[in-house]
Amino acid sequence: MKAFSVHCLCFFILLCAACTSSPDYSPKPKGYFNIKFPKKQYRTYSSGCPFTFDYPQYARIEADQQDDGNGCWNNLNFPQFNARLHLTYYDVGSAAAYNGLVEDARTLAFKHTVKANAIDQKLINYPEKKLYGVYYAIEGNTASSVQFFLTDSAKHYFRGALYFNERPQYDSIAPVLSFIKKDIDRMIHSFKWKN
Repeated sequence: MKAFSVHCLCFFILLCAACTSSPDYSPKPKGYFNIKFPKKQYRTYSSGCPFTFDYPQYARIEADQQDDGNGCWNNLNFPQFNARLHLTYYDVGSAAAYNGLVEDARTLAFKHTVKANAIDQKLINYPEKKLYGVYYAIEGNTASSVQFFLTDSAKHYFRGALYFNERPQYDSIAPVLSFIKKDIDRMIHSFKWKN
């Protein structure tokens, strides 16, 4: 009986000590990495390709190893964010080829339906620049978060697809994705065909 009361007394003292600590305790919020975003500054991409556009100075344009031989397939790399925007260009020779490319863009975007929470489509329409297309914003834990294509509806077709070199976790990449989407918007808005 004496041992039982000693154990009860010890338990009671520990309980009182635990209850008398700081009264303003609150659970800590989830923490995220502190991401330092660079200042938005742009330069113009102009090469032997039949288009120009603005891209951020903190990104690098590198030739894509899978280029089909026209020299206008590139990757816009964002090394500090471990992201890559794949850029491909086709010189369209026929209406059938054009329709096939547009359908391929839609198919590639909607392949992410299995993991996507939503896929929003936005039409791109700048008739004064003969620039048309579709922008696909893909939400959820998908491999690609943004895809788009641009065309003059006659002979040019340009496509972009953003990928992060990480396991897809939408909540983790959301701040960086929002930052890069502004660069993609600038690219599309500044995009011009040379001829």
